[in-house]
Amino acid sequence: MQPMKHLIRAIALASLAMWCVPSPAGAQAQSWPQRPVKLILPLGPGSGVDITARLVGEKLSARWAQSVVVENRPGGDGVVALTAFTGAKDDHTLLMSPTSSFTHHPWTHDKMPYDAREMVAIARMTNTIVVVAVPTSSPINSVAELVSYARANPGKLNWATITGFFDFVFDGFQKKAGLEIAKVPYRNTVQAATDLAEGRIQLMMSAYAILRPHIQSGKLKMLAITASQKASMLPDVQTTAEAGFPDITIDGLVGLFGPRELPGAVRDRIAADVRAVLEDPAIVTRLTATGQVVNPGSSAEFAAAIGKQQAQAAAAGQILGVKQATQ
Repeated sequence: MQPMKHLIRAIALASLAMWCVPSPAGAQAQSWPQRPVKLILPLGPGSGVDITARLVGEKLSARWAQSVVVENRPGGDGVVALTAFTGAKDDHTLLMSPTSSFTHHPWTHDKMPYDAREMVAIARMTNTIVVVAVPTSSPINSVAELVSYARANPGKLNWATITGFFDFVFDGFQKKAGLEIAKVPYRNTVQAATDLAEGRIQLMMSAYAILRPHIQSGKLKMLAITASQKASMLPDVQTTAEAGFPDITIDGLVGLFGPRELPGAVRDRIAADVRAVLEDPAIVTRLTATGQVVNPGSSAEFAAAIGKQQAQAAAAGQILGVKQATQ
């Protein structure tokens, strides 16, 4: 057990060094941007990240006196957006993404399809609230009951989830706990939520915003949220850690990334402007309504959170017996 803890700590520290590059002062911060800024997103229009990008982008545009253009590049498990961003090598092209879109990639690809070293964390922005839910008609009323039922009835439950990091970590949890829950793949998580409400699937781990209409209509019940901290919008719903299952504590981190060559002073300025926008009560109210927790943080704070997720992915990869991809 000690070697695993040391491994996870080492990965987290190495990740922090990779994602957070020192920020020397520079005059570039005052003159940037000199032309329109592009935000590349790995999710489609209407997603929580898309809504955030457009709200924040409008405010940043006013601050920067330059237009901020949102470019949706969904598909390919996040790789489409990531390759577009890393390939641009443009100091006016940024990536706005959930960390769950890529933190699992080194353990789900034989060879990395893009160079992650080209990405530098700029600012943490929000946390998407992700819940574990079952149909109201289900006899399961807690995560502990879910695990007990699944263990006693191998292969009789099926589930759907957000693809990527959440999927990978839950697979590791299943193997470690000795569970057999069949995954039902969906391209459209909204359809999966409908199927869950109708009882065609028995379990789902998804953004609260997607499941909320069915929860409010009484068709679904929440067992827990995956976040490391309780959500003020769901004060009566325990976290998976509180439920006794810290291995499936997963924060829905969303933040902003820049190219490695972006000067440190410019990154600092962007982070400060993003924080100022996210401290606007009107923006907080609008984003909270989409099932997000506004959680601005510095480059270092964001990098540290990414490091923890990569260490979590490494632990799942070891359980699942997969090797880390080459760059």
